[in-house]
Amino acid sequence: MPKAYWIAMYHEVKNPEALEAYAKVSGPALQAAGGRIMVRGLPAMTYDNGLNERTVVLEFDSVDAAIAAHDSPAYQASLKLLGDAVVRDIRIVEGVA
Repeated sequence: MPKAYWIAMYHEVKNPEALEAYAKVSGPALQAAGGRIMVRGLPAMTYDNGLNERTVVLEFDSVDAAIAAHDSPAYQASLKLLGDAVVRDIRIVEGVA
């Protein structure tokens, strides 16, 4: 079964303090659900109209595991800390086997 990757792109950070509070809780919640943080931060370089946006990539054993992590009570609790502090999008993508 191919691994899955959760990719979050932060288009705007309106409240850095709320993002920091979210990160302290969400990271452990996602790791407890089997996620492995692979990337977190700003790009070192962008090409082809790339945007200089905070990017987070987590690896999971499967798409189902990534979805379950997102829907878990622990991660949902972390979202309450985040509120509307950011404008972002999250995608879960199946890896190439």
